[in-house]
Amino acid sequence: MSDENIPIIVGVGQINDRPENPVDGHSPVGLMAEALRIAEMDAGGALLADADYLGIVQQISFRDIRDARDPLAQELGIAPATMVQSEGPNGDSPVMLLNEAANRIGAGESRIALVCGAEALRTAAARAAAQESGRRIDATREAAQRREPSYAQQYGLVAPVDVYPLYENALRASLGQSFAEAQAESGMIWSLFSEVAAANPNAWLRKPVSADEVIAPSESNRPIAFPYNKLMVANASVNQGAAFIVTSVAEARRRGIAEDRWIYVGNGAAAHEPNSPLQRDRYDHSASMEVSIRRTLALNDVDPSGLDIVELYSCFPCIPKLARRIIDWPAERPATVFGGLTFGGGPIGNYMGHAIASMTDRLRVDGGTGLLFANGGYATHNHSIVISSEPITAASFPRSYDYQEEADAMRDAIPALARDYLGDATIESYTILYRRDGLPKAGVVVARTPAGERTLAHVPPGDEAVLRRLADAEADPVGATGRIVEGAALREWRFA
Repeated sequence: MSDENIPIIVGVGQINDRPENPVDGHSPVGLMAEALRIAEMDAGGALLADADYLGIVQQISFRDIRDARDPLAQELGIAPATMVQSEGPNGDSPVMLLNEAANRIGAGESRIALVCGAEALRTAAARAAAQESGRRIDATREAAQRREPSYAQQYGLVAPVDVYPLYENALRASLGQSFAEAQAESGMIWSLFSEVAAANPNAWLRKPVSADEVIAPSESNRPIAFPYNKLMVANASVNQGAAFIVTSVAEARRRGIAEDRWIYVGNGAAAHEPNSPLQRDRYDHSASMEVSIRRTLALNDVDPSGLDIVELYSCFPCIPKLARRIIDWPAERPATVFGGLTFGGGPIGNYMGHAIASMTDRLRVDGGTGLLFANGGYATHNHSIVISSEPITAASFPRSYDYQEEADAMRDAIPALARDYLGDATIESYTILYRRDGLPKAGVVVARTPAGERTLAHVPPGDEAVLRRLADAEADPVGATGRIVEGAALREWRFA
């Protein structure tokens, strides 16, 4: 392949904005601009003014900025010929944009590509609190509640934190793990994340925590959605921006960019689950995740054993647990280079922008090859890519990253929904949603009817016996039988 077509990352930038008063923080556009300026300095050459492609991860913290393309270009004083913004603030967006940038460089359509994203939810919440008497912002949940509630939302499955526990609990049962074993695995993975974050100057929280601290509910680590506590979920209350610059080997040479700045970009692969969490074939496996990861490794002729470092998306423990088993990555090895969404920081769709920047920094020092696996939505979107300190000879550009047909062919049949079902049923998965004071708000049961249909059932907060049974560490509720009966407002679950 000609040097004109070999894509490389030449500059990365990250910023944490921590003003004494959060109200005074930068906007997401300001954070993106600063991250790109840092990336330009990191490359050691003037690149922003000559960029012909700008890719932006959609932000949600400043609602008056619907489209950040023109504001960012104006802030930087640049005029790229092509400017795109991701369709949603999804966690796979930075990897998708890196893949797009690499394909454009490989096709000769771009010479210098800029990719960035940022969120300022900490500042947005502080400004809203100052204006609205301290009302707490939960942007994902509020957006869902402004719409007519769907069947899933009626039963409490509104935000991602309500849905991912369905995967956690189903996976535990599928693996034959006890509750203690599954929690211990989560604690180990998350404790290692905290150690990586503590050593990363770009991470938001830099205090190591033990595995026991992660999994033990406490006043400072309240339960969120069973079995997840606060230290096991993404931390979106951050002001963070990240950016990277992609060009070709030939362009880097023309501009005199030192080779120790170069990190080679391989081919990526993407596939997605159906948008509705209730339209998934199962909750202990994701066909689109497996296809995304395996195809990426195959496209770049990389064996899993040849990976030196990985970033396995970590909004909730079930995702790196699923992903690490696809590549046989040991739980004892860190599955992040940034620090995970709890400790590194969870800037909604742009976490992987920080992971790409941090992996670039790491590969420049230690060398080797790294896998970046991104996930977004409600365990919906999957996009993986490989980057390396050495040329990836198997990579070819441009190359499609769409492997949806392969994922769809692998997927089991999706069960029909029985929205009004009453009668005998078996628990497929479940969770308990908690209030901010740590008390149960409600239980949610995903059940299968004798005909194999999927249905939902509610557990009221006053039904202490059923809630205790769902949270019983000694007897896994998955696979247990019971009945769905009429309730005061929603159909309710009763154990047999």
